[in-house]
Amino acid sequence: MAKYKYDLRGVSATKDEVHEAIKGLDKGLYPKAFCKILPDVVGGDSEYVNLMHADTAGTKTSLAYLYWKETGDISVWKGIAQDALVMNIDDMACVGCLDNIILSSTIGRNKNLISGDVIATLIQSAVSLSAQLKKFGVNIHLAGGETADVGDVVRTIDVGYTAFARMKKADLLVNNIQAGNVIVGLASYGQATYEDTYNGGIGSNGLTSARHDILRKDYAEKYPDSYDPNTPEEVVYLGSKKLTDKVVIDGVETDIGKLILSPTRTYLPVIKDIFEQCRPGLTGMIHCTGGAQTKVLNFIDKVHVIKDNLLPIPPLFQIIKEESGTDWRELYQVLNMGHRLEVYLQPKFADSVLEIANKFGIEAKIIGKVEASNKGKVSILAPSEKWLEYE
Repeated sequence: MAKYKYDLRGVSATKDEVHEAIKGLDKGLYPKAFCKILPDVVGGDSEYVNLMHADTAGTKTSLAYLYWKETGDISVWKGIAQDALVMNIDDMACVGCLDNIILSSTIGRNKNLISGDVIATLIQSAVSLSAQLKKFGVNIHLAGGETADVGDVVRTIDVGYTAFARMKKADLLVNNIQAGNVIVGLASYGQATYEDTYNGGIGSNGLTSARHDILRKDYAEKYPDSYDPNTPEEVVYLGSKKLTDKVVIDGVETDIGKLILSPTRTYLPVIKDIFEQCRPGLTGMIHCTGGAQTKVLNFIDKVHVIKDNLLPIPPLFQIIKEESGTDWRELYQVLNMGHRLEVYLQPKFADSVLEIANKFGIEAKIIGKVEASNKGKVSILAPSEKWLEYE
């Protein structure tokens, strides 16, 4: 198979090398859980478990750097803190961890390029998001962290969090996705009731491709610090758009830069209600991050996940398709393409999940089903009416 552009840009949707490196490590108490579950080493209680999770905003920081330098708008950094934070807490929510999460940040910056007011904006944004989630009964405890000036290592800035929680073992959701389940997909785009503006939906995955496929070549010359100089020239900033080019969505004008920089949506308020109302029917929950629409492959055996009724492709992903010409197979493995949360459950509970999503202003629908198989595989019906097969 020809190499994806994503791979040529120094990133990977499948993370094959990472999985190979860690294949001998202990997978925790429940290997099919969405994040690693550990014994209660803190309390020593067999009825409890511990969770620790780490993630970053990825290369979305490079796009924020570009936008900030071009426009002087420091507010774009607010979303970066949310990106890194949500990539942790929403993963943990998929196993039922919905409260009392401790977070510690790790920020590495090139001090010659990233000023102190950027750091202050990032920290204040994390405080604001934790205050917002508290209103929904989700308590996030910020434990400080490390901010290091490492210009010899980091080109601009890297923003990450490590999260820890202790919860009752009985409250865990361990993926046990079964034939006969239906799949409810929750949109990554639009404007949830707890969001201030329209969300483009890209989250914090696939930003390397989005940035290089949409934006013009002159950004490479003007901001060489925004990308890896070892990247092949033929995949660097190939698009036709400027960051400030305007686009109108649902009658509201924004610009391309802010559309791509939409903060990663947290589904925590929604997931909390789903657990409270639908817990008996849940068999799995997948946060479609690295690996996008194929993420579920890591959590299934001997079932066939069929996605044949996906949500419409939102404007941002249409722009990426038009600008890049990337084939559907790569797009669905790199980008969420419109939904970033999947709920696997018994059919009789599906309407309740749809009602909960609607209450929060999030579009949702039954996007597919699960059938028996002799191995784990995913089939996606692309807009071209062609089936995409992944194993």
